[in-house]
This record gives sequence, C-alpha cells and structure tokens, in this order.
Amino acid sequence: MKIIVRLASLVILSGMLSTTSYASDVDDLTAMLKSFLAGADTEAAHVAFWADDLVYTSSAGLRFGKPEIMAGFSDVDAEDSPPAMVYSATDIDIRVYGDTAIVAFKLVGQPTANSETNGAEYYFNTGTFLRRDGHWQVVAWQATRIPAE
Repeated sequence: MKIIVRLASLVILSGMLSTTSYASDVDDLTAMLKSFLAGADTEAAHVAFWADDLVYTSSAGLRFGKPEIMAGFSDVDAEDSPPAMVYSATDIDIRVYGDTAIVAFKLVGQPTANSETNGAEYYFNTGTFLRRDGHWQVVAWQATRIPAE
C-alpha cells in the first residue's frame, strides 16, 4: 500500500511541476513575441527571434528563410528612420509540447506617420518554436493577410 501511495504522490507532483513549467513556457513565449513585435524594425530582434533554419511562408505566398529576412537590414540607414508600421498581437494562443511550441495570434499593424498605408492591417500568424540549448526560436512561420471588411 505504501508503494501505491508513493507512486500516486510522484504522479501528482510530476503533474504539478509540468503545469508550472507549461505556464512558465507560455509566459516566456508571450513575452518573447511581444518584445519581438515591439522591436520588429530592428535587426537585433530578428537575429534572436528566427532560427537559422527558418522556413517562412509570407502572406504573399512567397517562401524564404532567415538570410532573406536579414538581407533587408543591409541598408545601414534603415534603422535610423522611424518604422512605417507598429505591430502588436491579439488573440494569442500558445500550445507547448515539451521543447516545441505552436504560437498562433492575430497580428495588428498600425501605420505611423512614415507609412504610405492609410489604415490598420491584420494578419493571422502561426509559428512553430523549438527550444534549443534553453532558448526558443522560430523554425517555421505562416502569415495570412486578413482581407478588409
């Protein structure tokens, strides 16, 4: 009987630790996403966020990787000018499966004074994150533009 009680205690404790770890991972990924979006106009944000083996499918139907994203920062003056859009996320849904996580959300792009766009833009985004050496990075990304109503 003592063995059964001990095993049951271990199962319950394991479940509690797993739930705490899951909540911590969700919090970490949420903070990471929000930080990335706040700094989306900086090269440093992209270096940290995207894995080197990223597969990105854009809302325009183009597929590319991290080198193509980073090439957009080759213009030294690009970071000196204010961004044309400011991004945020709503309806964030994060599901953690060990060292893999799926992050789905609605991306909201608000034009700034620098923008040629008149109104907000909306996208559904889904990213697959892997935890490698204790750090989360995106290995796959899908963006779908939400048509204006």
